[in-house]
Amino acid sequence: MNAVRYYIALIMLVTLPPTLLPWFLIHPYIRFWRKLGPALTYSLVMAVMGLGGFGLFLVRRSLLAWDFGTNYLLIALGVLLQAAAIWLWVVLHRHLSFKTLVGLPELAPRKYPAALITGGIYSRMRHPRYVQIILYFWGYALIANYPAAYAVAGLWLPGVYFIALLEEKELRERYGAAYEEYCRRVPRFLPRFSRK
Repeated sequence: MNAVRYYIALIMLVTLPPTLLPWFLIHPYIRFWRKLGPALTYSLVMAVMGLGGFGLFLVRRSLLAWDFGTNYLLIALGVLLQAAAIWLWVVLHRHLSFKTLVGLPELAPRKYPAALITGGIYSRMRHPRYVQIILYFWGYALIANYPAAYAVAGLWLPGVYFIALLEEKELRERYGAAYEEYCRRVPRFLPRFSRK
């Protein structure tokens, strides 16, 4: 079990911080990236992500030197969070196409037009995908039980908040009053289960 926990922590360490980069590189500068097009944009951003992951891999020994040990209660809680994240993933994909998931409508709105999604789980919360990501990463962090894994999962909490703000700014520009009205009706992260 110790080896499994170590490799979960290692994968989290080298992949999750660089995975935050695309949102912060693309959303604030969307007009610039639209001029370059999706292929060149993703090539450049993936190269930056790869370099970031490689840099973290080089310092992995010092970052993963501390280990809280195997805790089966935390593992059980982590598995529950993973199950919730998987359920949310299934529910989300009833409404999200692959093109929408990878951001093609943002990068090339004329070539990949997309309607504002407000049905299903999106009628309960505006950013279920980010909630799903947080559940998934915290589930892994609890299973790994390494300080570095908690730090990486913790980095995603403010990261997701600011990503949502950047995305909402872009959605307001794209959908205008319809998106404003949607924001008034539907909470950002915590689901609304009843309508009053």
